[in-house]
Amino acid sequence: MTETTARATAARTEDPPVWVALGALEHRVHYVDVGPWRTRVFEAGEGETLVLMPGTGGHLEAYAHNIAAFAEHFRVLAYDYPGHGYTTHATADLELGTYVEHLAGLLDAFGVAKAHLNGESLGGWVAVKFAAAHPERVGKMVLNTPGGTMARPEVMDKIRGLSQAAADDPSEERIRARLEWLMADPAVVTDELVAIRRAIYSRPGFAGSMRHILCLQDPEVRRRNMITDADLSAVPGPALVIWTSDDPSGPAGAGLDMAAKITGGRFELITEAGHWPQWEQRETYNRSVVNFLNEE
Repeated sequence: MTETTARATAARTEDPPVWVALGALEHRVHYVDVGPWRTRVFEAGEGETLVLMPGTGGHLEAYAHNIAAFAEHFRVLAYDYPGHGYTTHATADLELGTYVEHLAGLLDAFGVAKAHLNGESLGGWVAVKFAAAHPERVGKMVLNTPGGTMARPEVMDKIRGLSQAAADDPSEERIRARLEWLMADPAVVTDELVAIRRAIYSRPGFAGSMRHILCLQDPEVRRRNMITDADLSAVPGPALVIWTSDDPSGPAGAGLDMAAKITGGRFELITEAGHWPQWEQRETYNRSVVNFLNEE
């Protein structure tokens, strides 16, 4: 561990717990029916709408240390996807079309004609597909270690193995192993974060839902859902592609390539972070996102 990482980790041990930080913010957590999905949504702030979209098997708490900073400038909607978190479990495979349709329905439910999208991993994948299908509904986009452009067997096997094992047996050890894989510094996986995910993964029926979530780790299914050059060229822009120094899903070159193919795309590398820069390097991440979204 470098001196910089050690200082950052020490500082984070003094951070307020997730729901203490979120509880200090004026907000509402409620459920909205979007088609067949009873969808959990966290809502805070005022102004233009910014939608926060987590990764595979994730939940809105992945943005716990970003929401307050964003809510100073925007109306923030963070939500659990179909099959994820506390939203209705999936009973059929979840391909990109389902996520895109659900996001459109969610915006309709809130009366939002156009929104900024901030997607991490699977969230970035969904954001690009949504922007290509509904460019008139997208403002700016932040694509945070986005998925959908690569199909690396070793990464897909790792995600599938760790995720399903954690859902089948949501022990502290298996949940922690899944979360630590995301991070450059495993020490940032707090006992509280493990407990939050264990509560979700322990829900009756969640293991089956996870199998449907993980269909995108099947090579054939993934192939037909991948982001294409046509999708990227259809993104209305501008877009900020964020990659990290220690991302386990693939090299930073993938992010550079995405940014180059989006009109108004730009690239930023955040160091001392893995797949969750919004958690590991939250101050840098929050500053970069707010500055980008507020630019004229």
